Amino acid sequence: MKQARRWLVLTAALVLLPQGAYAQKKKPPKGGEAPAGAPAANAPVNMDDEAKPANQPTPPAGGESTTPAGGESGGITGPSAGGMDICQVTPDAPSCQAQKEVNLVAEAKKAVRAEVYAVQQQYVIKAQRFEVMPYFEWTFNDQFVSHNAPGLALNYYITQVLAVGVNANWYDGLNADSEFNFQNRRAARIAVPLNIYQLSADLNFTYVPMYGKFAGFGDFIFHYDAYIEGGVGIIRTKPLPIIDPDNRSFPDWNTLVNFDVGIGLRIFINRWLGVVVGLRDLIYSEKLEALTIAPGNAARDKGTWYDNGTHITNDVQIQLGLTFFFPTTFDYKLPK
Repeated sequence: MKQARRWLVLTAALVLLPQGAYAQKKKPPKGGEAPAGAPAANAPVNMDDEAKPANQPTPPAGGESTTPAGGESGGITGPSAGGMDICQVTPDAPSCQAQKEVNLVAEAKKAVRAEVYAVQQQYVIKAQRFEVMPYFEWTFNDQFVSHNAPGLALNYYITQVLAVGVNANWYDGLNADSEFNFQNRRAARIAVPLNIYQLSADLNFTYVPMYGKFAGFGDFIFHYDAYIEGGVGIIRTKPLPIIDPDNRSFPDWNTLVNFDVGIGLRIFINRWLGVVVGLRDLIYSEKLEALTIAPGNAARDKGTWYDNGTHITNDVQIQLGLTFFFPTTFDYKLPK
């Protein structure tokens, strides 16, 4: 009887021992990955982990840390916790306020330009376009007489930096003897020979060595270019009778050859309109009134009215005007 009981106990032990010692673990979900926070299939069970409080936060999937900035544990820095958006917990956070101002869905749908050019293309393409430049100019270097005039320049740009053109100025009716010269003659009895202009016209070549941009009026960007010009033409002048106005008069205009050089700055308002500031020097050989008066009736002889020599004259003028480019539109040869 005792032997039968021993066999029953041994049989029960052999049956129950494998069930407790080798119990199967839960199978991982499909895909081979264990759920977040769950131990691996063959890892031993740590009884201390099972004793942790139930409200201990579970690390998010992907290995991200839940420790907030500053090193304190227990905080939440991820976008969500336990399936809840963090902006629902702290709606006043700066990141949540910025999220309200930006439509993330709309921003995500915008096309991304993958190509970035290190050098921006020029704002205005001048090649194979006509430039019409009306301006007004004032005498800069003559304190005795002024030669103010309206003018017009027409240029055709062969390339982006080289142009050929003509310009003309009309002076007749705008020449003026200065107040300084009048007071000087009356007080010191010293007269300076003066000439007045009728018109001038020149054939010019323009070269643009530089261009750039600057900011003004807040965030508005102005584009500019600087140019130099030079050419040859004609100018019509005649002396203003100062030395012997009682006997002398100069009704005929003298046509003289002149050379001109200048610099200028164009500031573009848009791709076909701009403002121009320039400085130009007209260089020519001038015929002046004679400083001596022939005695007697010889004073009426026109041959004695002019000085025997000629004098190199520099008429430096400041220009201010507008520039128009035609056609008003253009196409870049290379994509932007």
